[in-house]
Amino acid sequence: MSSYDVALSGIHAAQTAFDVIGNNIANAATEGYHRQKLVLTPVVSSGSSGVTPGQGVSVESVTRQIDTLMEQEILRQRALLGQADRESVTLNTLESALGELSTEGIGLNAAMDAMFNALDDLSLHPWDNVYQNQMVSEAEALTSQFRSLGETLTAIEDNTRLEAVSSIERVNALALQVAEMNTEITRLSAGGKEANNLIDQRDQTISELSKLIGVSIQRRDNNVVDVNIGGIPLVMGGANRDLAVSMTQDQNLGIVIVGSSVVNTSLQGGSIGALLSLRNTIVKDLHTDLDDLAAAMIQTINDYHVQGVGSSGSFSDLTGWGNNSETLSDLTGMTAGYTYIRVTNTASGDVTRTRVPVMQDASSDTLTEVAQYITDNVANLTASVGGSNQLYLSATSGYTFDFMPQVLSEPDSGDISFSGSSDPAVSFAGVYTGTDNDTYTLTVAGTGNVGVEDPLTLTVTDGNSETVAILNIGSGYAAGDMLEIGETGVKVALGTGDLVAGDSFSLEVLADSDTSGLLSATGLNVFFIGTSAIDMAVSSAIQEDLGRVASSLVAGEADNANAVRMASLRNQTITSLGGLSCGQFYRRIVANVGQDLSLKEVRKSNLEDILQNLNNQQSEVSGVDINNEAAQLLVFEQMFQAMAKYMSTVQTSIESLMAFL
Repeated sequence: MSSYDVALSGIHAAQTAFDVIGNNIANAATEGYHRQKLVLTPVVSSGSSGVTPGQGVSVESVTRQIDTLMEQEILRQRALLGQADRESVTLNTLESALGELSTEGIGLNAAMDAMFNALDDLSLHPWDNVYQNQMVSEAEALTSQFRSLGETLTAIEDNTRLEAVSSIERVNALALQVAEMNTEITRLSAGGKEANNLIDQRDQTISELSKLIGVSIQRRDNNVVDVNIGGIPLVMGGANRDLAVSMTQDQNLGIVIVGSSVVNTSLQGGSIGALLSLRNTIVKDLHTDLDDLAAAMIQTINDYHVQGVGSSGSFSDLTGWGNNSETLSDLTGMTAGYTYIRVTNTASGDVTRTRVPVMQDASSDTLTEVAQYITDNVANLTASVGGSNQLYLSATSGYTFDFMPQVLSEPDSGDISFSGSSDPAVSFAGVYTGTDNDTYTLTVAGTGNVGVEDPLTLTVTDGNSETVAILNIGSGYAAGDMLEIGETGVKVALGTGDLVAGDSFSLEVLADSDTSGLLSATGLNVFFIGTSAIDMAVSSAIQEDLGRVASSLVAGEADNANAVRMASLRNQTITSLGGLSCGQFYRRIVANVGQDLSLKEVRKSNLEDILQNLNNQQSEVSGVDINNEAAQLLVFEQMFQAMAKYMSTVQTSIESLMAFL
């Protein structure tokens, strides 16, 4: 190589260095740019003998300064941070919606307390219109809170799906850009041209993609990369696949490759990973818990309410709510059992009670069958089923009906076995306070006249032949006085007459007059309507007539027994709520949201620190330092000037030589 070639190689190298350094400085603030470095190598001499001097310099390549493993880790951490950040935003919204941790006296928990406080007040004034109105107002405020929360969660779920659709459209657009840039990079590389700036643009596009969803990349020849998400090939060289949002049968949000039926509901990373986690787990679980709480409150309050009456008294007719099926096993809260119906002759005051079998056999499995049984077996009461599977009950004129568990005032004639010459009258009163339905048998010990003979007693035994109480009805007892049967809440009285040892009579005591759940399942005499948070409301019949608030379990009296029972639900544990009371269950919901938010915030903070540390390391490897570039510029400027001087010297020498020839 001539001296001119040596000089030209040096000048070319310096000029190329100027371009590389200028490109670095120009992109010093460009996001995703990796500093480029000029690689120079000395030209190897091709001489075969003698002393061979250097032959100049060759521009080998322009390389990006990059740590591939660190770049992959940055992509991973950026995706995790994107998910944690998006989840934190929604959890903050949920915490604000619950309104329990920041504001005293506002929120669902306060509304539940207010309703139960109103029930406590009602139990002291069971037929007072003021307290009936207060109880209904607080209940309406509670249902409004439930509906508001239900609507908020539904809106979040809907918005999550819409946001996922928008994000997937962005993913598809970015994937297309990556594929197109892969194609161009391949073309440039195959032509021997540098594509570093384009590679940086593509990698920055992949970085943007990682904010939306977790990605992994696989490098191929000619600086081409493949992009995968959760094992799904998204970009393969110059080709890309479109994704779409889909919902599974159980209403989980998922991502599907267009043209495929396989729905992936567990993709992680980025805002899309957060949206899937929120829609399918975090918000869904919270919504389920809220609906479970609403359903439990509706069910437990209604189970008691249906059995009582208010100041408006018993009913001449009742219409239940519509049902999706008339098959009883399809209705929520139904089980095999019995429903007890009392019918009262309003003129005479005579009361009859009939036990209606529900789901006991094939003839009592549908609403129609139960309605037919009531019509056929309950005197002066007709039942029918409407077109929307509504159960309708109507009493004959002059009669009313209800479902109170109040003990009947006297035993049925078939339940008495007396053998004396003058049978005493037997009467009962009170409200049974036991927890299970039972039949008490009262057996006479001793023989003689009531209130005279000594000893003369009644032994009361339950259905398991356990002794409940022994009552003195002989000397010292005033015929007709009510005697407490232990601590059962039930009283018995015997009039004058004579008894024989072994005489007996029985009494059916009811803790629950609807063991089947038929009344609350079909909406007869219920307080709440609805099955979940979003449709929970106070029955329109009660809103229209406050006297329908069923605070009493004793006909015709301002009895508070049912109000007391409903108020006791404040602290009663409920099986469907995992053995917690309504208040405890809701406080657990709030605590879980607060704990989830705290964990997400801590994770977000940790990821921010990790990513900042990685970015600092990346800057050391790939970042542009203006001072270093300026120093390099001086080096190559001096090199350029020296090579120009060298060429000028060679030229002068040649000209001098030629002058002597």
